[in-house]
Amino acid sequence: MKFEIQKRELMYTGRAFKIERVTAHMPNGKLRTFDRVDHAPSVTLIPLTEDGKLLLIRQYRIGTGEMLLELPAGVIDENEDPLDGARRELREETGMDAKVLQELGAAYLAPGYCSEYMHFYLAKELSASPLDPDEDEFMTLEAYPLAEVYRMARAGEIHDSKTLAALLLAEAKLF
Repeated sequence: MKFEIQKRELMYTGRAFKIERVTAHMPNGKLRTFDRVDHAPSVTLIPLTEDGKLLLIRQYRIGTGEMLLELPAGVIDENEDPLDGARRELREETGMDAKVLQELGAAYLAPGYCSEYMHFYLAKELSASPLDPDEDEFMTLEAYPLAEVYRMARAGEIHDSKTLAALLLAEAKLF
């Protein structure tokens, strides 16, 4: 199957992403226009404490209009290595650094319309090493026993897709 891009038109540039209108020839020969969100790569962390708890954050999400419980995550800065971005986000959002950062995998978050590619890391052997959070981040740090987080995920109490994906990727390494 071959899609051939004919034209890209920048529609909007925001703080975190750009929106472009993409016109493509589809495999059936027809021309179709798509809206595409161009988003920087990102990271999600699964911080595990020495006593077997996972560190999660609770923050307001404008897209849902709700407070969500989720794993620490963030956008990788331009020209920043994903591992360096993971370490920075861990320090900004939890105040911790990790002696061990193990990559678990990576995935597109919403490939039907968005380019964002997320890297998932298990963070272990944590120690205090805070960085100031971003100026628009207002969150609380919460620690939960590992089994309780998985219970909440299976019970539908966690509504953040990146957190659910990360927990799936980490499950074999955590149990």
